[in-house]
Amino acid sequence: MQKNHDKPVGAAFDLSGKLVMVSGASSGIGLHLAAAMAKAGADVALCARRTERVRQEAEHLEALGGQALGVALDVTSVDSIDQAMHQVQQHFNRAPDVLINCAGVALLKPFLEQTPEELDAVLNVNLRGAFLLAQRTAAAMVEQGGGSIINVASTAGIRPGGFLSSYGASKAGLIHLSKVMAFELARYKVRVNALCPGNIETDMHKEFEDAGFTEALVKRIPQRRFGTSQDLVGAALLLASEAGSYMTGAVLTVDGGQTVNSL
Repeated sequence: MQKNHDKPVGAAFDLSGKLVMVSGASSGIGLHLAAAMAKAGADVALCARRTERVRQEAEHLEALGGQALGVALDVTSVDSIDQAMHQVQQHFNRAPDVLINCAGVALLKPFLEQTPEELDAVLNVNLRGAFLLAQRTAAAMVEQGGGSIINVASTAGIRPGGFLSSYGASKAGLIHLSKVMAFELARYKVRVNALCPGNIETDMHKEFEDAGFTEALVKRIPQRRFGTSQDLVGAALLLASEAGSYMTGAVLTVDGGQTVNSL
């Protein structure tokens, strides 16, 4: 017999009444996960530098029911982060319950050829920007009574990959940051986890294909295929919802088995 305090399995993944804020939501993984959160019942704030794009996508999501808002956000700017947070809280009259920290850039270039400016550009978005957005969102969550932060890292932060020195370093830093945040914020009922996609077919990933790495990459994936943004939905819903309520500090890979491939 089911106990009164137990929820049906499906209900544990329900995000009705929750507000989810997604950075990097104008395309790719960020946009797909924003739509998935809306389908799970959440109100969604889509945030990115391409303001018109996220506003258009927010209109599409509102057709699913609930509320959606497109917000301008450049994670390299503290002022932009603060303005976006203020706009989201004013519009929804609450802080986010979930942050999907997904804004990111990639650089495919040999280590010896990367310039200081290119290194700064990658770290400023993928690590510094993620840090600052998570910090400000976490502070609002603490005041509200808790929440969940999902830092979208990468398997490139777990295992080395050629031509990915700055990108891999930024994602490795984000994974460790997630663990430290999880440790410090647990007492405030804020969960923090790192979601690590493998090779996911997006516009960003197309750079690998254009460089002629497709066949070699697929051979290193036990499932022998690239992933899609849809493959990340289950893991993201787990970390965002009550179904993952006892998960914090986890590093969750979704990579077709690539990180456990043999040498």
